[in-house]
Amino acid sequence: MQIITTTDQLQQLTERLSKHDFVAVDTEFMRESTYWPDLCLIQIASEDEEAIIDPLANGINLEPLFHLMSDKSTIKVFHAARQDVEIFHKLSGKIPEPLFDTQVAAMVCGYGEQVGYSQLVKKITDTDLDKSSRFTDWAKRPLSEKQLTYAIGDVTHLRVIYRSLQSMLEKSGRAAWLAEEMETLTSVETYVTEPEHAWKRMKMRVKSRKALGILIELAEWRESLAQRANIPRGRVMKDDALFDIANQAPKNTKDLGQLRAVSDGFARSEKGREVISAVERGKAKDIDSIPPLKKGNPLDAQAVAICELLRVLLKAIAAENGVAPKMIATASDLERLAQSDEADIPALQGWRYDLFGEPALKIKRGELLLTVKDQRVQTIEV
Repeated sequence: MQIITTTDQLQQLTERLSKHDFVAVDTEFMRESTYWPDLCLIQIASEDEEAIIDPLANGINLEPLFHLMSDKSTIKVFHAARQDVEIFHKLSGKIPEPLFDTQVAAMVCGYGEQVGYSQLVKKITDTDLDKSSRFTDWAKRPLSEKQLTYAIGDVTHLRVIYRSLQSMLEKSGRAAWLAEEMETLTSVETYVTEPEHAWKRMKMRVKSRKALGILIELAEWRESLAQRANIPRGRVMKDDALFDIANQAPKNTKDLGQLRAVSDGFARSEKGREVISAVERGKAKDIDSIPPLKKGNPLDAQAVAICELLRVLLKAIAAENGVAPKMIATASDLERLAQSDEADIPALQGWRYDLFGEPALKIKRGELLLTVKDQRVQTIEV
């Protein structure tokens, strides 16, 4: 196991790694007290070598690694890649490509929904991982031998998992399915949160469009402050407090201090005055510029019955094809499909349509029937 602590060592390592078809990559980071993740360790492995890169080493420049991450001739293999990719995008402005996420690939190959790394290692390599070092302080130096052994194991097993899943995808003809799923992970929009759009990530609990207008301004204020100060959103203000303020629309800091979710000290601070300013901006918004509230229409009895029928079809197709049901359609997707044949859902697009969407529409039109034969749910064309 190599420990890379200088730019020269990193340059030599990446030159060797770039000659391989793929590299397995993982990171260790700390995020408990920051908005942006603090990169503490990088683990990387090719077919014939593995190394740990210390990004906290004095004077090291990670540019050779970023160059490898952008090298299109070498596939970058991650497990549950979103946060790792976010780190590389934040530090280099680029997204690793080509990208292969073994968690997504495992769902396509029938290993269940969002299967954990240790579960996948057990299923494919029959190895039990020691996860006792998972929540240690990765920013502290020196790292113990136990920490280093744990860290490097994440990529040595990952290359075995990659080869296994890649073989399964090729044999099943589902490589194109995975390619579709990678589009979201490789989109820059996935990793950029503009403050003015921060409200879209929140679960709506506002009573009116006017309250939503206030919430939009509050969420933008919080996101901007969290990014500037590099602190978690919740340390600026909790979601519950934002919803309370948006619904109550306090006129001044005195009113703000009387809300259950806001302390009197906060209300009298500079931040409290900034909150009131955000409330005023929200109140001043033209009502037509505020998006309408999305209110889910409750399903009537017939739609509920159709939804249950579609759920049976989904589970049968998922079992038959060895793919996680949630990968094909969510509960919300089924409800929307039960209500409309033209629902804007993934299940009516791409490979999901071929696998499930088309037979689901046939079920609704009475062109396909469900039956049980030999203890298996099967379909019959009408």
